[in-house]
Amino acid sequence: MSDFLTRMKNAAKADKKTIVLPEGEDPRTIEAAKKIVEEDLANLVILGNPDEIDVPGATVIDPRNAEKHEEYAQKFAELRAKKGVTIEQARAQVMDATYFGTMMVKMGDADGLVSGACHSTADTLRPALQILKTAPGTKLVSAFMIMCTKTPEFGADGTLVFADCGLNIAPTSDELSEIAIASANSFKTFMGDVEPKVAMLSYSTMGSAGGDTAKKVQEATAFAKEKAPELAIDGDLQLDAAIVPSVAQLKAPESKVAGHANVLVFPNLETGNIGYKLVQRFGGAEAYGPILQGIAKPVNDLSRGCSADDIVGVVAITAVQAQMAN
Repeated sequence: MSDFLTRMKNAAKADKKTIVLPEGEDPRTIEAAKKIVEEDLANLVILGNPDEIDVPGATVIDPRNAEKHEEYAQKFAELRAKKGVTIEQARAQVMDATYFGTMMVKMGDADGLVSGACHSTADTLRPALQILKTAPGTKLVSAFMIMCTKTPEFGADGTLVFADCGLNIAPTSDELSEIAIASANSFKTFMGDVEPKVAMLSYSTMGSAGGDTAKKVQEATAFAKEKAPELAIDGDLQLDAAIVPSVAQLKAPESKVAGHANVLVFPNLETGNIGYKLVQRFGGAEAYGPILQGIAKPVNDLSRGCSADDIVGVVAITAVQAQMAN
């Protein structure tokens, strides 16, 4: 287990939050829930059939006959009234575990939600956007991975943020700048005193190659620097120039980010998703997320290829997010 995850777990234990897991039907969720209770990381709520879920120390709720089902349905109908949602439709919608769990967060009965082991990102994000909405000042909801690698010479003692790896398919230059700024702020949330250094990645370094993607990244870098001049953001940078000091000296000697980046912003979802999975599978890195940024309250996604230990890690991270939101 990485030092990063140890810190997240210790922080979660110090101020326990209530986290809801809507996927009580998934064996990995149950395995993870037992570990979460054993390690005392959170007050855990599992959604599903209580007759089929045996996790001592966790609360199990069946959304279909829950005590607060009608209260949640009434509130959901109120929230979605402008979209024409009737109370009958709301009652049916709140039968869905992810919607019920998100309503728990909305109503203050839980501090955060973790889902996605057996559902798509869209299934996790849709209820969050409909019910919780975006955080104040947010222009774009995006997703990042926390990568805990076995290479301490890179990033923050081997820990880096990769974005966007789970949500925005083909961000514009303006959207890419928003992802960069949000990712830098998320890095601050989890890494404390370590300064975020954001590399805007491309196949080009400081304009060394042409093409639409390189141009987009260059524009995004300029936008990000204009919007957040206090942050260390630079690009366009090839990956080796971003994280290897000797390469940075050759390719971008004037950059304060090159060679020392700990936040890597990919030009599109394709490169981000492939990149994190390469590092995870070939490099044996721990990969936590996709962590969503820009939602009003903590709701986080999981890769459908996740393990039970991955779920435990994301629950600890979500609990820390909830602490920061208070």
